[in-house]
Amino acid sequence: MTSASTRVIGLMSGTSHDAIDAAAADIRVDGDTLVVTPLGLISVPYAPELRAAISAALPPARTSVDEVCRLDTRIGQAFADVAARALDELCDGRADLIVSHGQTLYHWVEDGRVEGTLQLGQPAWIAEKTGVTVVADLRSRDVAAGGQGAPLVSIIDALWLAGSSAAAVNLGGIANATLVSPSADPIAFDTGPANALIDAVVTEHTLGAEHFDADGALAAAGTVDEALLERLLDEGYYALPAPKSTGKELFHLGYLAPFLAGYETPSIQDLVATLTALTARTVADAVRGADRVIVAGGGTHNPVLMGMLRAELPHADVVTSDTLGLPSAAKEALAFAVLGFLTVNGQTGTLPSCTGARHASVLGAIVPGESLPERVLTGPPRRLRFER
Repeated sequence: MTSASTRVIGLMSGTSHDAIDAAAADIRVDGDTLVVTPLGLISVPYAPELRAAISAALPPARTSVDEVCRLDTRIGQAFADVAARALDELCDGRADLIVSHGQTLYHWVEDGRVEGTLQLGQPAWIAEKTGVTVVADLRSRDVAAGGQGAPLVSIIDALWLAGSSAAAVNLGGIANATLVSPSADPIAFDTGPANALIDAVVTEHTLGAEHFDADGALAAAGTVDEALLERLLDEGYYALPAPKSTGKELFHLGYLAPFLAGYETPSIQDLVATLTALTARTVADAVRGADRVIVAGGGTHNPVLMGMLRAELPHADVVTSDTLGLPSAAKEALAFAVLGFLTVNGQTGTLPSCTGARHASVLGAIVPGESLPERVLTGPPRRLRFER
């Protein structure tokens, strides 16, 4: 039996904290399958002063409660503005639900266990501006149940790729992977840095004029420093068993200083090439054995990174999610749209085998709008497909 569609907007800003993405989709239920029809994506850069304030508050920097309050409000207002634009530009002025990931400011990990996670962007501003019900704070419930709170996209990957032998990879600031097999429960984890270290050194080198290696130009002009790469690969995080998660609490600009101490500092081109190789190697190590590797996220626009990843995985079919009907740039925002849809339908949004939680949980907190979405799911979905 097929249900009527629920129109959902997913809002996302990742660990690169460069922009707010809004992806809209119509979601309907067809038997035991969720059918997701993307309606488009808008991506709005943070105002420079707000991005600077977020950067200044990220670890290892110190901040204050009053600055956290200001950021919570200002990020919430920025998300509300983007949600209103998405409502008008992607949804013809009508949506049933908005799902906001917010902006991660801190992911508290001790001895491999996540003790807490903090995403800012007060969702009341979104509900007030749009009149639409909002689901937010989606990670905390999984953490409370003993999970990593990440990667939450894993349930979408598992439903989408059910029955296949594949790995889904997202290359944001931090890279994550979901491994799916017909013969075992899916597993998922953060593999390490994707763009986080590259972005950090480019930002420092250009004094903030540039924030990423556009088109992989710096990496293409450099040579991988194999000795430095081997030192970087000694990072203990890579050897930890899944499930595991990480963030800029570990992989920030200062992280590189001990590796470069007492060592001839490479050129910016060679350093970026080496960090790009680090991302390719650690991602490849995490997904070796998968027949197909499906890549999404900002890193897909870096041809040097994608070339290095394919070279590391010569026996796998490495493709972007666009080739399978899922817009790469919109994947995470669409994933959170689906997670919020599950929440308002009373269905769990986590897989314990992926996050390490004691049990699956219904995620998030609901801020009511003018009306609550109608429930259309009577049980957990078994599959998910994207339709153009």
